[in-house]
Amino acid sequence: MKKHPVRVIAAVVVAVTLIVIYGLVNPESRFFPKCMFLVVTGWKCPGCGSQRAIHALLNGDVGAAWGYNALLVSFIPLVAVMVIASLVRLRRPGFYNFVNSRWIIWSVFVVVVGWGIVRNVYGL
Repeated sequence: MKKHPVRVIAAVVVAVTLIVIYGLVNPESRFFPKCMFLVVTGWKCPGCGSQRAIHALLNGDVGAAWGYNALLVSFIPLVAVMVIASLVRLRRPGFYNFVNSRWIIWSVFVVVVGWGIVRNVYGL
């Protein structure tokens, strides 16, 4: 399998640029898009508040990030494990297959849908 250094460099540049933008610019400004689900229905989707939570995390305010979207903050370790599993996929296929197994994917799906329901019922 060939490595594609241009793609890797481009991905890193895009990621760093997004991190800098989210760290410096307040997502409540007009620059960032609003949640279309919230605009259309008046209900919060499971991801509502994620932009503000990322901004708060990048500025060291974990409490505010939790208040904006607790699911995003609590899923950071899971996302880190999934990234690591992808990076070691060829060397540790068992680990990769476990992390990407059906029951984990369905569990995450149930938690995300459940969060979407709970946050609207209880106003979180």
